[in-house]
Amino acid sequence: MIIGGPGDTGRVLAELISPWFRAEARDLPWRRPGTTPWGVLVSEFMLQQTPVARVEPVWNDWMARWPAPSALAAAPRSDVLRAWGKLGYPRRAIRLHDAAAAIAGQHGDAVPSDVETLEALPGVGSYTARAVAAFGYGLRAPVVDTNVRRVVARAVHGQGDAGPARTRADLADVDALLPDDDAGAAVVSAGLMELGAVVCTARAPRCGLCPAAGACAWLAAGKPAYDGPRKPVQGFAGTDRQVRGKLMDVLRTAPGPVERAALDAVWSDAGQRDRCLHSLLVDGLAEQTDDGRFALPV
Repeated sequence: MIIGGPGDTGRVLAELISPWFRAEARDLPWRRPGTTPWGVLVSEFMLQQTPVARVEPVWNDWMARWPAPSALAAAPRSDVLRAWGKLGYPRRAIRLHDAAAAIAGQHGDAVPSDVETLEALPGVGSYTARAVAAFGYGLRAPVVDTNVRRVVARAVHGQGDAGPARTRADLADVDALLPDDDAGAAVVSAGLMELGAVVCTARAPRCGLCPAAGACAWLAAGKPAYDGPRKPVQGFAGTDRQVRGKLMDVLRTAPGPVERAALDAVWSDAGQRDRCLHSLLVDGLAEQTDDGRFALPV
């Protein structure tokens, strides 16, 4: 397949990806008919740096318990953190709780559809705002994550990977691929993300299953290896993130405030443990009671 200018690239990819996504998209609960924009917003918070398989059961429970922003806003933070469970990065739960309060109090309990208004909510950045506009409201909004950047780097630019993020350039690249109409653009946005997640993967792309293989510049060039700058990958074992998670596990599973000894028992390095406990207190993920014990925030 021969492609001309950028407009031709966008048209061809849209024509290839849209029918594939409609036929092959994973049956994820937040994609099902009847899912509210609130449900989409919750899913986007949970999916940040967390695999779909871990998010799905938590999202189902969460939506059954708090089907509207006002319901979550009225819940104690301790309940919110317990329901978040082991999804990781629990500050996301606190920010989502704050966003729910803002939506309930400032927007009539309805998630905004405008990207700029969404970006003004606690914890909602450019990506999440655009994802809610596209997937919650079916609007034309370029949505850029790691998977989308990889697909564009390969299919459009002929590169094995996207390299470091370039926010404006990345948004412009994706915008150029979207159809003009809202509904069509929303499908292509979802399709680009799905393609990168399940077919055009980082380490083992399944080019034989790719609907855009005939239009892929990287495949046409013989799949040259990427030799540009890469983002360093941080391990998990022994990091402050692991220690914070262990401390949070103690607080989440305890029926009430715990003695310091219960926290000391989960990590032997006292200096690192104390630093991580302090950071949880500063982040509002834990509180110290008047008698010196520790608990989740009320």
